[in-house]
Amino acid sequence: MGRDIKTDLGMIDISKEVIATLAGLAATECFGIVGMVSSRIFSDGISELLGRESLSKGVEVADKNDELSIKVNIVVGYGTKISVIANNVMENVKYIVEKYTGIPVNRVEVNIQGVRVLD
Repeated sequence: MGRDIKTDLGMIDISKEVIATLAGLAATECFGIVGMVSSRIFSDGISELLGRESLSKGVEVADKNDELSIKVNIVVGYGTKISVIANNVMENVKYIVEKYTGIPVNRVEVNIQGVRVLD
């Protein structure tokens, strides 16, 4: 249920989970990001930060009409400029996913789910 890439030697199947993990790692390495929260925050009612082992839960990947769309749910640090952080996350997620998978990313959507004090 991911993306299949056909090569001369055979098929490569990259799952949505792999793409989501790459996007989560790319988002959290940006300055001003406190962490990520679950994309199911409204159904779960849980707003705790995700650990590094479950970053993919804060990312939604959609693959429609051969266009890859990624939605990232983040928490930013208090006192940072949210628009700059969101743009950095968009650029970094697009770059990292395209670099490591070879799949073009059509859209990256950033949802700011909260603001927390930086440690």
